[in-house]
Amino acid sequence: MNPYTQEAISLLAQGFSSQFAEEIAGDERMHELMMQLASEFVEKNIPIVKEEDQIDVAAELLMNVTVREV
Repeated sequence: MNPYTQEAISLLAQGFSSQFAEEIAGDERMHELMMQLASEFVEKNIPIVKEEDQIDVAAELLMNVTVREV
């Protein structure tokens, strides 16, 4: 790819990154996906027997994570 084209694409993405972060942070699909990932993480990494407790820990993990631009 042409270096000027790559730079233009990078600048365009940087200009919209904050708006994109706000939009996906408010999208229910993002919350569902993050909850699914948190649940899988808990199941794989944290030895909790009761499914209800696994869900509670996954929800708490999700509450401690935010989507933002970097």
